[in-house]
Formats: sequence, C-alpha cells, structure tokens
Amino acid sequence: MAKLTYKDSGVDLDTYEQSMARLPKHLKRTHCPRVLPCEGGFAGLFQLDFAGGLFRRNYEDPVLVSCTDGVGTKLAVAKLADRHDTVGVDLVAMCVNDALCCGAEPLFFLDYIAMDRDDPERLEQIVRGISQGCAESDAALVGGETAIMPDLYREGDYDLAGFCVGIVERARLIDGKAIAPGDVALGVASSGLHSNGFSLVRKIVFDHAGLSIDDHVDELGMTVAEALLTPTQLYVRSMRDVIEHYKVKNVLHGVAHITGGGLHENLARILPAGVDVEIQRNSWDVPPIFSWLQGLGDVEDAEMARVFNMGLGMVLIVSEYYAESVQKQLAEHNLASWNIGRVLEGNGEVRWSS
Repeated sequence: MAKLTYKDSGVDLDTYEQSMARLPKHLKRTHCPRVLPCEGGFAGLFQLDFAGGLFRRNYEDPVLVSCTDGVGTKLAVAKLADRHDTVGVDLVAMCVNDALCCGAEPLFFLDYIAMDRDDPERLEQIVRGISQGCAESDAALVGGETAIMPDLYREGDYDLAGFCVGIVERARLIDGKAIAPGDVALGVASSGLHSNGFSLVRKIVFDHAGLSIDDHVDELGMTVAEALLTPTQLYVRSMRDVIEHYKVKNVLHGVAHITGGGLHENLARILPAGVDVEIQRNSWDVPPIFSWLQGLGDVEDAEMARVFNMGLGMVLIVSEYYAESVQKQLAEHNLASWNIGRVLEGNGEVRWSS
C-alpha cells in the first residue's frame, strides 16, 4: 500500500511553489522606499516616514487607519467568465475607499486568498489585479496569504479578503463631527455596480433572465461579463488632491463610501446627532446598467436604492462655499460629481426631498 502524501489530500506543494514564484514581481512594482526589504521573512516591513529629504512627511500627531473587506459573490461572476484580475482591483478599492472616509492616505495592503486547489495561472491573475489596484492607489502590497483548502471550496471556487492600513494627522481626521446645517452633499460618480449586490445581480441576470456570461447586452454595448466585472472605482488620488488642496481649512466635513445598504444607509453612518441630509431625486446621472437590471428583474425602486450605489460611489459633505471648487478638482481626475442634497437640522437621518 502506497504511503499517503499531502498531494493525495489535494494540496500539491510543488505546484504551490510554482505559484509563489510568480508573485514577487507583482508586489515589487508597488513598493516605495518606505517598504523595507524582508524577503523570505514572516512579515512585511513598512517605515512610517522617509528618513529625510524632499519626501519626508514630518508627521506631528499621526493616527493609523485600518480597513478590511472582500469582494463577495462578484467572485462567482469572475469564475463564470474565467477572468480573475478585475476582482483583484475590486478588493483593493473596497478597502482603500473606506480608508478615505477618514481622510487617510493608504500606506500598505495585504491580501488573503483561499482556493480550492493550487492554480498558478488563476492566482497570478488575482494578484496582478491586486497589484494594479495598489499601484493606482499609491499603496504598497507588502504581503499576503494563500490558503489551499480543497475540502472547504468547490472546484474553481475561491475567496478574497483584503487589509489596508493608512495614516492621517489627528487634526485632519474626517469623522463627520463637523457636518452642519448649510453644508451640501456632493455625489461622486461610480464606475457601475462596484462590488455590492451581486447575489441579487446574479439572481436577476442568470436565474431570472436566463442570460449567459458571454451574451451581448445591446442596451449597454458590451457583454454580460464586461458589464458585471467592471472594476470598482478607485478614489485615492482624486481625494488626496482635494484634501491636500486645502492646507489650512478642513473643507471636507464628512465622506461616505456608498456600498451595501445604498446611499441612505451609508450616508447616515457619518451624520452627527442634530442634522439630516435631504437628497434631491434625479439630481445625478444613473448609469444604464442599473435601469437594465431593474427592468430585467422587475425590481422596485426602493429595493434598487437599498442594494446598489445607483451611480454614486462616494458622497462628500462640504461647506457650500467650497462645493464648486471641490467639483472642479474632481473633474480634473475625470470624475463627474453632482450637488445632490443639503444638510438641515434634524435627527441624524437621510431622506428624499419632498
């Protein structure tokens, strides 16, 4: 009788080694001088500030900001399309966009990838996307973990989790406490569905409508795969420019990342007691993918608004005096934005205007 090996249980260490050999180049392209060498070590090392010279930050009272998130069942769409790089970008975006809500500069990122089996090509696609997202966010990918668990995942299944650490000066921390009556709400355009609501998306598109991943959608001018796998918008560079433009005044009083729960639930999370936000209906352009999904699945307006971002990836609460200036800076990054509402005295609620 042959002796049992790890490979017999579904984990091939030789293939795993091949997978790991593909990854260092994708990490290194994101590294800056603050990443300290630790090849073969058990942790990633990141120097909080530069040792000196032109790029030194000279932090006075820094606060570290941490975020973690995943991509959810959008991964099931990636599996159907056999395309796995875009969800890597999604993973980064879901984390760094959360960090921006505190006014933080993302510093570094780590990932956790759980797979059903060793698959060097699929793993490299995923990490290539994560690396791309980090590069576009000026965050260093300093490490991660890949777990092979054949008994927990069906063939071809995998899951992702991401972890971001950022930094912000305490005096520049955005926590919503400065939001006051008279402020305005600026909605910033999303790139589409982003990474929320995909259990409903898949129910509508594949179960209810019976479409396949490669079907062409005339209303959208692209295939189902292209529409559903559009990566989540990264807002790091645009938000950083807005924040750094105002070196004395704290112009951004609140920032909300519009994810699961939609506009109302996420915006309410940042409101202090004593104020409401009144949203003006039809005050922004809703991308066609939302009307397509709603018609395809006969979904109520209220359900759409509760599940999806409906075309707004971020909402900024700003002083009315600076609203137009902030919008001009966003436009320089090719980001559309709209004045979608105003802050009134109230009870910490978000409501539609009458």
